[in-house]
Amino acid sequence: MNVERFPSVRAYLNSARVGGNALAGSRRRFLRQGGFFVGGMALTGVVGACSSGTSTPSGATPKSETTPTASSRKALRIGYQKSSTILNLLKNRRQLEQRFGDNAVAVTWNEFVAGPQMLEALNVGSIDIAYTGETPPVFAQAAGAPLLYFAFEPNGPKAEAILVQKDSPIRTVADLKGKKVALNKGSNVHYLLVKALEDAGLKYTDIQTAFLPPGDARPAFEQKAVDAWVIWDPFQAAAEKQLGARTLRDGQGLVANRGFFLTTQSFVDSQPDTLKVVLEELESVSNWAKDNAPSVAKFLSLALGIPEEVLVLSESRRGYGIQTLTEEVVTYQQQVADVFYDLKLIPKQISVSTAIWKG
Repeated sequence: MNVERFPSVRAYLNSARVGGNALAGSRRRFLRQGGFFVGGMALTGVVGACSSGTSTPSGATPKSETTPTASSRKALRIGYQKSSTILNLLKNRRQLEQRFGDNAVAVTWNEFVAGPQMLEALNVGSIDIAYTGETPPVFAQAAGAPLLYFAFEPNGPKAEAILVQKDSPIRTVADLKGKKVALNKGSNVHYLLVKALEDAGLKYTDIQTAFLPPGDARPAFEQKAVDAWVIWDPFQAAAEKQLGARTLRDGQGLVANRGFFLTTQSFVDSQPDTLKVVLEELESVSNWAKDNAPSVAKFLSLALGIPEEVLVLSESRRGYGIQTLTEEVVTYQQQVADVFYDLKLIPKQISVSTAIWKG
């Protein structure tokens, strides 16, 4: 592959400081170019919003698909990712639109490249519901975002991993000392990396981090501009299937890797009945998906433009079930928050329990 074809990789190679201005420039270019997916194939319907934001004052506006509306209808704006199987099913099966019918709710879907970018949109009021892994809400709450957790699903520890090239001399996490590791800052895999390094007897400062969204990290990984890539499904499965990437360590024994559904207090106050319907439909589609994994892969392959074999792999290692937050889950999230505060990666200590929907 020619590095000159990928500005983000070229910027990385020429930058003296990982995560510096050159990479920031590449992320802005990525916003203009849209989401890059495996094998050079564009993600169907994606506008890749990166860490500078989505439909925010910083510039990027996610692609939206809106049902016909009248001025009197309420708005329900949902953020989702390629990794949000349940929300992708809900969107493409149009279950919410059918459920609301004439009940005066207009549903809008906004796609984001990762959780941190989505929660920035939630923070500025561009969306009403978001779905992310366990780490983005911690970073967002520490930044003052008025978010509320209202449900979760057990994605599972196998659905994220530290990957290396198939011919890489790196054999253990301990071998990452001094190496360059790509990841999306503040995403679910950020916590996986921290815990994996700790388990291997390394400090977070023992490695060099390259903060890249998936669309930039993929070509950097292919070109060996980074030594490892910490990533989630379906990008993880795509790298395994199409590049022969080797799993150095997944989340088993290290992290829970839950997916969280989030909203804001203002939305709860203004549309409690709408949120109730969303929960009911999430549970409905999750129950269907749990018993129809092959159908899920086939359906989403057509809807998202992702190879079916990639989705078969990613669906085989994820969990299902929409659940309300328990004391155990809240305690775990608090541990995540405390770890990032101790590492000085978030500016202040937070109390996760204050951000739980009590409805």
